[in-house]
Amino acid sequence: MYYKILDDLKGMHGGTYTWTPGEWTPVIDDLVVCQSGYHVCRRDDLIEWLGPQIWECEIDTAGMLEQEDKVVVRSIKPIRKLDTWNARTAQLFAADCAEHVLPIFEKKSDSTAPREAIQAARDFADNKISKGQLAVARAAARAAGRAVARDAARAADWAAAWAAAWAATRAAARAAARAAAWDAARDAARDAAKDADWDTAWDAAWDAARDAAWDTEKTWQTERLSQYLDGMILPRLPL
Repeated sequence: MYYKILDDLKGMHGGTYTWTPGEWTPVIDDLVVCQSGYHVCRRDDLIEWLGPQIWECEIDTAGMLEQEDKVVVRSIKPIRKLDTWNARTAQLFAADCAEHVLPIFEKKSDSTAPREAIQAARDFADNKISKGQLAVARAAARAAGRAVARDAARAADWAAAWAAAWAATRAAARAAARAAAWDAARDAARDAAKDADWDTAWDAAWDAARDAAWDTEKTWQTERLSQYLDGMILPRLPL
């Protein structure tokens, strides 16, 4: 299945075309990545392109260009909007991403502010607290992150954002992935420093651990997102 991220049936990440559900778009033969053609996502790509609407679509596969994080095609037909993706599930998903890396922050700080911000995000999504209460929790998480484990705290900060939930969700997911990547890289580099040729070992260990942790976190996020999109969460699953 392929997906198109839209905002009120208009492109979210470039372009001005307005899509019509159930109708094929005009054919574009000269496909150039990021310049010409229709750009769509596979399920594993969605985490990079989240927006207010996610549409399942059919695609014209003739001459399609497959990239690491997207596919470029001649024509697409939006067939179904995923109603499971909305402002509420976006905020809950952002909270999940932040919580998943919260131990990185909590092993370096005894501040409860990021955890409280994550809970506030969930409470706000469920209409249990006001925007003002959410803003207070978010500010505390931001302040806590100034000193230690900043990406992990920043993920909590973004999870507690109430405006443009989809943009905040992307930011929370990316901050969480960075937190996991850099934490793993630091630990690996420390171990490598014991090696006789520690300069070379440090660099190699840092890069390998960072890349592996980034990929692992993105895989977890994609699986979690799929659970929301497929209606498998709500009530929330344990980590």
